[in-house]
Amino acid sequence: MENNHILFAAGIGEDCLKRQLLDDEVSQAIRDRTKVWVHLDALNPNTEKWLKSELKDVDPIVRGALLAGETRPRALESGKGVLLILRGVNLNVNADPEDMVSIRLWIDEHRIISAQRRNLKAVKDIQQQCLNGKGPADIGDFVVRLTGRLFERMEPVMVELDERTDNIEELILENPSVEERQQIVDIRKQAIILRRYIVPQRDVMNFLRNCDLPWMSSIHKRHIQENLERITRYVEDLDAIRERAQIVKDELANILADRMNKNMYQLSVVAAIFLPLGFLTGLFGINLAGIPGAEYPYAFAIFAILLTVIVGVQIVVMKKLKWF
Repeated sequence: MENNHILFAAGIGEDCLKRQLLDDEVSQAIRDRTKVWVHLDALNPNTEKWLKSELKDVDPIVRGALLAGETRPRALESGKGVLLILRGVNLNVNADPEDMVSIRLWIDEHRIISAQRRNLKAVKDIQQQCLNGKGPADIGDFVVRLTGRLFERMEPVMVELDERTDNIEELILENPSVEERQQIVDIRKQAIILRRYIVPQRDVMNFLRNCDLPWMSSIHKRHIQENLERITRYVEDLDAIRERAQIVKDELANILADRMNKNMYQLSVVAAIFLPLGFLTGLFGINLAGIPGAEYPYAFAIFAILLTVIVGVQIVVMKKLKWF
């Protein structure tokens, strides 16, 4: 490509070629109303100029949304086209999956204009299909494929999160410790962030299923319905994971509290046993008028036996009171 603001461009359906379109070919295809997909770098300063030049007939709000810094998944119908903002899990190297990557699209009868700020593997999948000559058959098929790949890429992340929840549940039942609290917090945090961006995408799928756009056929809508079912299941799974994590956290807190209470109880029993012993030894050791029995050779033995008897009586009394 001559200008790096266009990351990828290819024809759709019968206009598909097993190569990327050049810049002049992209502009000509748009003018000829040839079905084309143009993928842009939203961070490139030339992208805004290109959008103003090639999408003069599109609402400026739509052009602004394609380049916006922060976006949430949504759908906005405008004329015969629609603005779609979707998010996919971040599968880039050294990235957190819940730091979801956005893809912004303007779609009408003959154009698909998409923009990204970070790489998204689902988009790479569609690009490779186009280069292999197996690209989308039409505009609606592109939407079906893209949303399908976005949600398929989420599946391993959901499975991994569910397995982590299972493991932490088992670990807490077998050997609970304070260190597991951070793991529970991490699971809840990841589930909350994922849910924040996945729930609106369910609304987007519902919009596409019920829309009256000319390039969305009944067959496309049936596929969209399947994607809607999948994203709904993800939302339900995230809700369940979040609730399970909260239950596990409460159970861990209860176990640790019970353990601490048991230790405190044992210390209290020991202190109660030694309290009278300490009193007697202190009393006999004040030495105001001499230690009682100091002149008697068996005084210490008798005193030790007395203390032992007192301890025995205390243990019997505590057992009857069911202190332990």
